[in-house]
Amino acid sequence: MNFCGIELAHPIINASGTFDAIAAWRAFGDALLRHFPFAAFVSKTVTVEPREGNPPPRLYELPGGMLNSIGLPNKGLEGYLAHDLPELARLPVPLIVNVMGFTHEQVATLVEAFGDRDEVAGLELNVSCPNVETGMIMGADPHETGALLDAVRPHTRKPLIVKLTPNCTSPADVAAAAEAHGADAVSLVNTLRGMAFHPRRPSEPWLGGGTGGMSGPAIRAIALAQVAEVRARVGIPIVGMGGVQNGRHAHDMLAAGADVVAVGTESFRDPLAGARVAAELAEIPANRGISTGSGPSARKALAHNAKKVLQIRDTLSTDLQASRPQVEVQPNWGTSGCPRGFQM
Repeated sequence: MNFCGIELAHPIINASGTFDAIAAWRAFGDALLRHFPFAAFVSKTVTVEPREGNPPPRLYELPGGMLNSIGLPNKGLEGYLAHDLPELARLPVPLIVNVMGFTHEQVATLVEAFGDRDEVAGLELNVSCPNVETGMIMGADPHETGALLDAVRPHTRKPLIVKLTPNCTSPADVAAAAEAHGADAVSLVNTLRGMAFHPRRPSEPWLGGGTGGMSGPAIRAIALAQVAEVRARVGIPIVGMGGVQNGRHAHDMLAAGADVVAVGTESFRDPLAGARVAAELAEIPANRGISTGSGPSARKALAHNAKKVLQIRDTLSTDLQASRPQVEVQPNWGTSGCPRGFQM
């Protein structure tokens, strides 16, 4: 299938910051390259200057997902170009780089730098991250989003995907402004702002950043509603995400109006989630007689790639599970990775 001029084997990609391809490659070896679980790889957010991120704790487990307050740690533009890009360029799928700046000028610098690189297929503009003030400002107001696109669009001919925030009055208004000012696609939803208190000190926030972004199955219904709302306002492609755990969830996202579906939090639980979701999605039209609801091109792509995706799933399960590092759980820690006294 074709997404903004980028050829994809199937409509399942990763959500930015939820799958560390470099770390996974080191852990699982070349089996990951032979059968990569996503049709494209979206990088973690890159900023002009290096960032350490928010102080710990950075994660909080919820019954229907999790809160994160990572704070966008990264090596900065120079570090990314020198170290990460050469490794990510070896992936067997298109690379989409996610960027964020504190000013329009910083975003333009990032867009221009990556726009000149043949290794990069497209750019995702992070205007929606609820963990940093800049993302809220640029992505919460249609006029500000339009001004950002006006500042960065002249710096590249590569596809620009605007990642929308759900933490605003009308994501559809922001999406319409992005389309009007030159965006090639939009992606949504990013995390919803949330908060959790310390289990032993109830007046103290658990997360080091105070608040964080909520993701996982609990936000899926919100994501579907916002994708449908945005689809009613724009004609450009949509990357839908938010609580996708299986093929049926991806099918629903396509039915709501998405052209491509991103898997995020589920990859923390199951590193093979991307391949599994793609395989399950491909099985739905053949085995249940259900149309994808996402247009002829997506239906044709799913039918063409169903057998290939199923083979990838089976091979990944064999190769990667065999090479998965064995982790010894400490006696005083639960299986969730948190001290027993702190499990919610």
